[in-house]
Amino acid sequence: MTKPWSRRSFLECAALAAPMVLPLGAGANAASGDAMTSSASLVATELRRWQVPEANQAAAVDADYFYGIGNRTLVKHRKSDGVRVAEWRDKADGAIVHFNAGYVTKNRLILAHSNFPQLPMASSLETFDTTTMQPVETYSFGIRLGSLTWAVRHGGFWWACFANYNDKGTTPGFDQRWTYLGQFDDAWQMRQSWIFPQAVVATWGVSSSSGGDWGDDGLLYVTGHDASELYVLRLPKQGVVLDYVTKIAVPFEGQGWAWDRSLGNDRVIYGISRKRKEIIVARIPPIPKA
Repeated sequence: MTKPWSRRSFLECAALAAPMVLPLGAGANAASGDAMTSSASLVATELRRWQVPEANQAAAVDADYFYGIGNRTLVKHRKSDGVRVAEWRDKADGAIVHFNAGYVTKNRLILAHSNFPQLPMASSLETFDTTTMQPVETYSFGIRLGSLTWAVRHGGFWWACFANYNDKGTTPGFDQRWTYLGQFDDAWQMRQSWIFPQAVVATWGVSSSSGGDWGDDGLLYVTGHDASELYVLRLPKQGVVLDYVTKIAVPFEGQGWAWDRSLGNDRVIYGISRKRKEIIVARIPPIPKA
C-alpha cells in the first residue's frame, strides 16, 4: 500500500528538487543600504475612488486605464472619468478559478492565478492583452506548496509570493507561516526565498499576503488580506526572514494593489475595498531614513 504524504516526506522531496542558492541578486542590492525607521506613523493620502463591484481581488493600472480584478472577471475603466470600456469573464466551469493580484507592463496585464481553495494547491501566471482584453499567454507552476498571490518583475528577476493559510485551501499540516517570497530567473527557476516577519504574519488573520511590489526606493511593499495597512520590508543582510521596516495606513483593506508607474516618481497606488466594492487611489508617503 502506498504510504500517505507526511510533512517530513513533502519537505524532503522539496529539498531534493530545490536549486542551489546563488549570491544575492540586483534586487537585493537595491533593497539594502541605509538603515530605515523600524516603526513610524505614516498615512497614505486618498486621491479618488470608483464603484467597481467586480473588483473583489485586486486592481491594476497603466497610463490611461485602471483594471478591476475579480475571481474570474476583468474589467477595464478609463482613468479620466471611470467609464468602463471593456471586460473579460470566464465561465463558472472554465480554466480560471481564482485571479489574485496583477500589474500592467507595456500592453500586457500579468495576473497571479491559483485554484484556491481546491487541493492540491496549484498556480499559474496568466497574461492578457490590455487592448483586446483577451488571454495571450499562460505559465503553469503546477503543484507547489502555496498559492501564487502576486508576482512582479524587479531588478531583472521575477519576485513571487506563494501563500499558505490558516483555514481552507492549504495543504494539511501547513499554515500561513509557510508563506514565502521567492526570487526567480526568467525560466522560473528559484534562486532564493524568504519568509515573512512575524510582525506582518500576525496581521493576516486566517489569510496571507495578497499583494506586493517593489517601490522606487528599493523597498518591498506588501499587503495582507483584510488590514488597512501597507507593510514595508526589505531583504535581510543575513538569514531567511524579510526585514520589517514600517507600516503605512491606507484607505483600503489589504488585497491586491498596483503602483501607477506612468506617474514616474509620484508614489500613487490603486487598491480595492471589497466591503465598499470600490477601487481606491492613494498617494504613498516616502519612507523616512533613520
